[in-house]
Amino acid sequence: MSRYCTDCSGLFENMDSYRAPFWLPGGDLQTIWPAVCVRKPEVAFRRERWDTPCGQDFIDVDFVDGSRPDAPFVMLFHGLEGSSNSHYARGLMAAVQARGWHGAIPHFRGCSGEANLAPRFYHSGDAQELDWIIRRLRPRFTGPFYVAGVSLGGNALLRWLGEQQHGAGIVDAAVSVSAPLDLAAGGAALSSGFNRLYTRMFLETLKPKALAKLERFPGLFDRAALLASRDLYAFDNVVTAPLHGYRDTDDYWHRASAKHVLHDITVPTLVLNARNDPFLPGKHLPESASSAVTLEYPATGGHVGFPAGPFPGRIDWLPRRILHFFDQAAGQARTRAPTAAQLCQA
Repeated sequence: MSRYCTDCSGLFENMDSYRAPFWLPGGDLQTIWPAVCVRKPEVAFRRERWDTPCGQDFIDVDFVDGSRPDAPFVMLFHGLEGSSNSHYARGLMAAVQARGWHGAIPHFRGCSGEANLAPRFYHSGDAQELDWIIRRLRPRFTGPFYVAGVSLGGNALLRWLGEQQHGAGIVDAAVSVSAPLDLAAGGAALSSGFNRLYTRMFLETLKPKALAKLERFPGLFDRAALLASRDLYAFDNVVTAPLHGYRDTDDYWHRASAKHVLHDITVPTLVLNARNDPFLPGKHLPESASSAVTLEYPATGGHVGFPAGPFPGRIDWLPRRILHFFDQAAGQARTRAPTAAQLCQA
């Protein structure tokens, strides 16, 4: 059985279990306020452009460079329409940089500020995309190698971990934050009530990207159906699913959901989801996973929010939690490693 926690009391040293500030009640405020109202830390990124394995497209990867070659490395896969400028990305990379570690944020195709060249975009089950990125980066770093994913990026990371199973052992530990583990349940939640605000926000950038793609590749999908789409179900049915090998939205949301592979993960992994996340209500969160997985479901936090401190708040709790989990994984790895004396006795 996985480690499972709801209030997380005493789960990790020197950090209290997450509780939202009293002045910021509710999952929506805890989602929106950190994203738009809290100042993001400054991070000096160095960008590399990589050709994709097919040779017909590219991705952009933003790096922070560590203080020594063997320093730990942390990679973050961003969420839907996110980037290295997202509040959670800047927060984590600032913390990585402060430690003197290496860090990188690979941009999903079309998310780095420039349209990608191929017909495809990116999606929640993009494990193959993550695989070549991770395997290309791994040989460049000699220290511990950690991977995190947020929202869509967290779901894709969990898919990669579960599909690769022991093949994911090239990664020392992983963290998923606010992943839509059940895409159908999350899609339904985003199609009703106040949550339609989030859907409109996503479609405001997704639709223009899709229209530009259609200009480049006429007939790629139905333009009228795209323009008529009012929720992610309709958009995914026209664009995301057929472009990436799925029959339709139902097929995509079922096959790409990370909940199906949680029992196949062998790498030490933290799955962090707030129960009041408006993108995936707590009643849909899986309650079991493999023994390598820690399921951490605090009652509050919103979607990739986790604000902390007095007004106007801070966004440093989440980076500290991620890095603390990596510290724990490193400590457990050292404990499991045989000593020189043990090796000699063997």
